[in-house]
Parts: sequence; structure tokens; C-alpha cells
Amino acid sequence: MADGLGNILIAGGASGLGAAAVRAVQRHGGTPLVIDIAKPQDSGTGQVRYAYADIADTATVDDAVRELADAVDGRLHGVFTPAGIDSCGPLDKVPVKEWERVVHVNLLGTAAVIRAALPYLKATHGRVVTCASTLGIKAVSDATAYCASKFGVVGFTRALAAELSGTVGVTLLIPGGMQTPFFDGRDEQYKPPPDAKLNDPAQVAETVVFALSQPPGSEIRELVVCSSEESSWP
Repeated sequence: MADGLGNILIAGGASGLGAAAVRAVQRHGGTPLVIDIAKPQDSGTGQVRYAYADIADTATVDDAVRELADAVDGRLHGVFTPAGIDSCGPLDKVPVKEWERVVHVNLLGTAAVIRAALPYLKATHGRVVTCASTLGIKAVSDATAYCASKFGVVGFTRALAAELSGTVGVTLLIPGGMQTPFFDGRDEQYKPPPDAKLNDPAQVAETVVFALSQPPGSEIRELVVCSSEESSWP
């Protein structure tokens, strides 16, 4: 593509892996477009174009995707969906609304973003990279909402790849634990131990760019990216 990666929509681009992806897209000549509940900070290369959306609210997602796509004349070349939350604890101890919101953000929000973006991606023969987790292929205790949502992202993405074959590229990213604020605010028992081996989100973001940069007809279907000593994989 003459203008690098083109215009890449990042759901949850204000922090964590999403913010790392914003910087990676910029480094590789692309233009990040962020939807999030929080406004992204200046990445050092100027303010990133942003639209507010609660990823769990399909109506606000639809509006945000349309607003950002219209700002680039509908020329949307890729979507990355790293927005995600968790609520740890035994099933009967996690408040029902918190449990359901994890599924709404992580799974239904992923689907909502991609659904809204599809008309633009089909027009440009663009690409999608979804974001599951190593806990989308390995289940652990006290993570029923998170595992359910991320196992769902795995199944959703595999089905989407079959559905969009030859039309829109689809890649499933399965990252391990990363050095992000994702674990902040948890009870100590649900935080990584001090000696945990966590990956640098900047390195994971580079794999997202790699998937988005594939030539026409070539697909990176699935990527597992984690520390070489990741405890939740395989």
C-alpha cells in the first residue's frame, strides 16, 4: 500500500496493548483511529484521531466507527480489537453485572466493532486482527467470565475467517500476560507473582502490524505471542 498500513481502527487504543498498537501503527507509516471510553494520550507524534465508545454498547460502537470512517472518507484498511476487561473470583462470588460486562466487552464488543467496520473493510479488502488470550485456549479457576469471553473470541474469529475468506483478512492474536495496567486493582491473589515473566506489549504490537501488513492472498490465521516462560501456555 502506497501510504503504509493505511487507516487502522483500534478498539481500546487508549491504554495497554491498544496504546502500544497505536504507536506501532504510527512507526510503520499507518494512521491509527481509536475508539475507547478514555481519550488516548499524545503518542509523541501528535494527537491521535479518537471517538468515544463504550465497547459494551453496540449503539455507541456503531456511531464511533462511522464517525472515524467518515473522517478518512471511508478508507478503513484494518481493525484491531484489544479492548478487554476481567472480573476475577468464583462464579458465585462475582457480581452478576460485572460477570456479564466482561463478556459484553470482550466478546460482544469485539463482534460489534467488526460488524460496524465490515462495509469499509470489504471495500478496501482490509484486515481484522482480533485479540483473545492464552486463557482463551486454557481454562483456569476463578476466571469463568474471562475464559468464556476469550474462548468465544477464538471461536468467533475462526468462524469469521471462514466467512470472509478471500474478502477480508482475519487473524486471531493469542497473547500471554503483558506488562500493562490490566492487572492493576486486582486482589493480590489474582495478580501475577513478582517473578512472573510478562511480555512487552510493544513487541506484541509488532506482531499485529506484521499480520496487518501481509500481501494480498497471504493470511496469518493465528498467532500465539508470549514470554518464552509463559505459565498459561500451552
